[in-house]
Amino acid sequence: MYIGIAGNIGSGKGAMIDLLAEAFGWNAHKEHVEGNPSLAKFYTDMPRWAFNLQVFFLTHRFKAVQRAMWSPETEIIDRTLYEDANVFVENLLAMELMDRADYDTYMNLYRTVTAFVAPPDILIYLKASVPTLMSRIRQNGSPYEMGVSYEYLTMLNRQYEKWIDSYRHNLVTVDVDELDFEGRDRNRVIEIIKGQLTDNLRHG
Repeated sequence: MYIGIAGNIGSGKGAMIDLLAEAFGWNAHKEHVEGNPSLAKFYTDMPRWAFNLQVFFLTHRFKAVQRAMWSPETEIIDRTLYEDANVFVENLLAMELMDRADYDTYMNLYRTVTAFVAPPDILIYLKASVPTLMSRIRQNGSPYEMGVSYEYLTMLNRQYEKWIDSYRHNLVTVDVDELDFEGRDRNRVIEIIKGQLTDNLRHG
């Protein structure tokens, strides 16, 4: 199987991957932003670099999903192809940080790419309020994330909720405001995900 971890900036995707890799012995694939030539430029000039950034992520995630689909082991992937398009690119268009021509080009490429991959066997969505996201970013965020605004996170959260409401595959939602999966609720979250795995194997 391959498992997708979805969630806004600061929601704890990396920590969740570490938790599940340790608990279940899965192979973890975290998002590495260091090799992205457009990321730092994007945060200084979003309209100029938005398209370049998203095409880089699309290519990177497509390769990661292909590897996971063919792996004999269970793989966990940090972020998915689907949230890039349905959350980040939609938000860039809504904020007028990506023009319509670049958006249409990206979405055509996205539809072509996703025809060759399957959705995750299970998608784990880390749902968090903006105050929680801001707090986590201040504590654990990368230098790139420190400058992310409250407004930007709010708009991303709206896009996440819209996407998740329409998602039709195996989904587990972890409420980061309510469940401290790195601390007191660690075992509870593991049991929730174990239950979903059992259901998925029974029906799949």
